[in-house]
Amino acid sequence: MKDLTQGPVRAALIAMSLPIAIGMLFQTAYFIVDLIFVSGISDQAIAGVGGAGNATFIILGLTQMLSVGTVALVSQAVGRKDQPGANLVFNQSVLLSLLCGIAVALAGILLTGPFMRMVSADAGSAAAGASYLYWYTPGLALQFAMVALISGLRGTGIVKPTMLVQMVTVIVNIVLAPILIAGWLTHRPLGTAGAGLASSIAVIVGVLMLWLYFVRLEHYVGFDRTVWPPRGAIIRRLLNIGLPAGGEFFMMFVILSVIYVVIRGFGSEAQAGFAVGGRVMQALFVPVLAIAFGATPVAGQNFGARRFDRVRETFTQAVILSSVLMALLTLVCQLFPEVFIHIFSTRPEVVGVAAEYLRVISWNFLASGLIFACSGLFQALGNTWPSLLSSGSRLITFVLPAVWLSTRPGFSLRQVWFLSVTTVTLQALTSYLLLRREFGRRLSPGRQAPVAPAPPEPEAPPSLGA
Repeated sequence: MKDLTQGPVRAALIAMSLPIAIGMLFQTAYFIVDLIFVSGISDQAIAGVGGAGNATFIILGLTQMLSVGTVALVSQAVGRKDQPGANLVFNQSVLLSLLCGIAVALAGILLTGPFMRMVSADAGSAAAGASYLYWYTPGLALQFAMVALISGLRGTGIVKPTMLVQMVTVIVNIVLAPILIAGWLTHRPLGTAGAGLASSIAVIVGVLMLWLYFVRLEHYVGFDRTVWPPRGAIIRRLLNIGLPAGGEFFMMFVILSVIYVVIRGFGSEAQAGFAVGGRVMQALFVPVLAIAFGATPVAGQNFGARRFDRVRETFTQAVILSSVLMALLTLVCQLFPEVFIHIFSTRPEVVGVAAEYLRVISWNFLASGLIFACSGLFQALGNTWPSLLSSGSRLITFVLPAVWLSTRPGFSLRQVWFLSVTTVTLQALTSYLLLRREFGRRLSPGRQAPVAPAPPEPEAPPSLGA
């Protein structure tokens, strides 16, 4: 366990964010590696894997449900020096991860085909995406176990072991991708199916490594079957914090799916360009997302310890660091977007769409950084509903106008990109105003730290405050 309630806030935030950023970069490399090798097949393969990648936002949303709730409650318990409470939350999170994994495996088998047919521009793209997603389903199901274990450690201030595990899993994926996708050594290329299979095998390796770490080295939180039976009060609190955060990813899935649908009339090249541009943007956002993820345990421990001045300082430092990084990324995307795109494709049609997308969309990078910082603080405070409300506003300001514009004469891709910039800016303003209100409600000097009702089971450990 690492105490984040002492020492300079900026130093604690950077110390948490750097390993998280490295781990996320390797995690993002899953999709980048797949897309690099898939790009050698065809534009339809790129578009198909890109469309299938949008479905993973649902999985990311569900894993965020576990991650956000677990990090928030474990970090608050650590700040109160409540080790039994932290361990109870961790084990209930492990239980939920098993149930969610089973549900995702079944959904992947039943829904992959219909989803890909709905979002794809042609039958070839749909088939390529479905093949990828079917073979990636085992890995997506096991993501829940990985996230539960990583989040338990992050809540206690431990991030370096998870970084190393994520590095190993990506190395496994990098080694397997050319063998399974292109048929290196085996001379039996599996195409997009090989991309999904390589990622699934890598996730399995990661879960096994984390399990061994908990069994042999971790002592503050760990597997304890005596507290595995469902505890209604704890599960409700995990879901109350986690579900809104998961809902944000679901809304992102809706938005991306709508974009795929409204631009499919421009052909698979346009969808491939959007897929490449989106992957590049996700990779560029990793350092800023890491700052937001690092802010959650820092602010969460200090909130649990009632160090409210340090909670505010965490937000200030997160915004400053995020803004500096986002300003640099905006400049790079304005001047040299093709440098990143050529990694995936040199086809003029794909490069043209992706480059224009990055040049326009980069104007909302600063606003996105503010949204990420606000989201991290909402999670630390144990109330993510305002963040969901902010994200939900984009369903009205973006989705409805985008669908309407697609029916008008002269509809172009640029209209979609500029609409996105405008609505993200509005979302950032909404998030900031909601966070200021939350600070006023929860960080007043005379406020007592909230305490949740005890679980109904008499043998349960002490309950956790939000």
